[in-house]
Amino acid sequence: MKKSTPPGAFLTDKGVRYRVWAPEKKRVDVVLYHAASGDIRRTQLLEPVGGGFFEGTDESGVAGDLYKYRLDSHPDQTFPDPLSRFQPKGVHGPSQVVAQGTYQWRQEANYRRVALDDLVIYELHVGTFTQEGTFLSAIQQLDSLVDLGVTAIELMPLADFPGRWNWGYDGVYLYAPARAYGRPDDLRALVDAAHGRGLAVILDAVYNHLGPDGNYLGAYTKDYFNPAHKTPWGDALNFDGHHNGPVRDYFLSNPVYWMEEFHLDGFRLDATHAIMDDSPRHILAEIAGAIHARGGFVYAEDERNAASLATPEAEGGCGLDGMWADDFHHSVRVALTGERDSYLGNFRGSAEEIAETLSNGWYYRGQRTLQSGKPRGTPGRQLPPRAFCYCISNHDQVGNRAFGERLNVLCGPDAYRAASALLCLSPHVPLIFQGQEWMASTPFLYFTDHNEELGRLVTEGRRKEFAGFAAFADEESVARIPDPQAEKTFCSSKLVWDEIPEGMHHVTRDLYKEALRLRRTEPALGPRLRDAWQVKTLGERIVALSCADHDSGENCLVMLNLRGGDVHPTPIGAVPPVELIFSSNEKRFGGNGYSAYNAADRTLCFDRAELLVLRWRGTPPAA
Repeated sequence: MKKSTPPGAFLTDKGVRYRVWAPEKKRVDVVLYHAASGDIRRTQLLEPVGGGFFEGTDESGVAGDLYKYRLDSHPDQTFPDPLSRFQPKGVHGPSQVVAQGTYQWRQEANYRRVALDDLVIYELHVGTFTQEGTFLSAIQQLDSLVDLGVTAIELMPLADFPGRWNWGYDGVYLYAPARAYGRPDDLRALVDAAHGRGLAVILDAVYNHLGPDGNYLGAYTKDYFNPAHKTPWGDALNFDGHHNGPVRDYFLSNPVYWMEEFHLDGFRLDATHAIMDDSPRHILAEIAGAIHARGGFVYAEDERNAASLATPEAEGGCGLDGMWADDFHHSVRVALTGERDSYLGNFRGSAEEIAETLSNGWYYRGQRTLQSGKPRGTPGRQLPPRAFCYCISNHDQVGNRAFGERLNVLCGPDAYRAASALLCLSPHVPLIFQGQEWMASTPFLYFTDHNEELGRLVTEGRRKEFAGFAAFADEESVARIPDPQAEKTFCSSKLVWDEIPEGMHHVTRDLYKEALRLRRTEPALGPRLRDAWQVKTLGERIVALSCADHDSGENCLVMLNLRGGDVHPTPIGAVPPVELIFSSNEKRFGGNGYSAYNAADRTLCFDRAELLVLRWRGTPPAA
């Protein structure tokens, strides 16, 4: 694909130029519609220009024109543009011509993209982040995130999806911001406002499949898919089969589009283990190269614990900046709740397991899993901590529960505060899921708004999904699972920001704010180098992270016990004068005010879950 003639509809000085790839078609017309009535206004034949592309210019065309493509002269074969920039009437309606370069950016001159070592990511779903659920309303809460200590917001997928609400992973128009949240310039305004506050903006992008409703790629050509590879969603996208060039261009150009037209800073790539490509250069490496060439960054969600993803291309890897490392979540979750359902059954939640995960980036580095007995993962310690994105909650881990319960509902407040502080203070990249910082009372449920037939299948599938769980052994229990299709399910997932000043919400947010302040300002907690941190266990329950800043001579010891129950004091060794600078059980955070650290005899006795931070100058502790 030549940069000068990308597919799509573009305003030029001669009108609107249309270009589309349909290599199996003999004829393609662009059909133009009246905006008010929806009736056909006129049609125009596009000329074949080689490579399966058809192109033509409507000399009377203007921004705002509505159009579809008619394939092979069939009146019922009209489809939206695969590269539509906006779908004002939904995924089955006409595409709209959108003007480029008209938005007046106000904050870009002084904006400097955040360094990877300084990333503190806040994952949000635009539709439930505020009661209004729009790009513009999200701007109202950005100051709160800056005050918290966040440095980047990660938007769940924005590619337009069917219906009025969706998580975004059913998106079908990768270039069209979801109309449910506003117009394209509204998204630009959100990015502009975020940059004005020093916040980077990350997009969760789905390049492994398209949703089942409104996906018309196959109508243009079967070559968008490669039946030689299979994914959970059917045939894989065609990155390495016949006519793969325009398909690769379609996906490779997408992050470039978001960066150039919307000024996004980075990307989280969904389920990269389902992106199949046997080409000499993997599509992920190409995507990473294109993002890096524009100064951006990219992380992957990948269940394989494959260090090659974040290994430079020159060393045989894909060159991404890092990965979501879910082993940390799984191990901490088991420690806090004792749950062992599904993939959690591969983790014990022991202090030793958590320490190994912190030390290596992830737990499974080639060991056999507890459930399947098959090896999983590769060594990761050679990668810097910034290559691993950690969480104790995210959209999957909350929303894939039957009732969307948040972690704070599943464990005690002491343990929740301790785990939250560990997330904020470890050298890895922390990700906070919307509302977890104040123990939001609202759940985050799975919701969709598909057509009646597909919606029925989604509802039935959701209930079957939990059939194997003991808690849903009878029909009455299954019937209580919220219907993904119900508007109530979506609305009940919206955050209630007004509750923050109340009770435990406020003090929990204070804990997150203080832990992130320490992460940002304490010299010993600042180095993000693997060798600057040492992790070990004390006894069976205590995880100890020691770190030092050689320039200032300051040392910190982060001590964690997620279960409590200590009876006998544990000595921490002979150290210089020590200052306790943080305890997750301080009264200001909703705790009882008592710490496991006894300054008189320099011992630890965790009678309850707690994370504490000790600071001193001089020789590191014997522990």
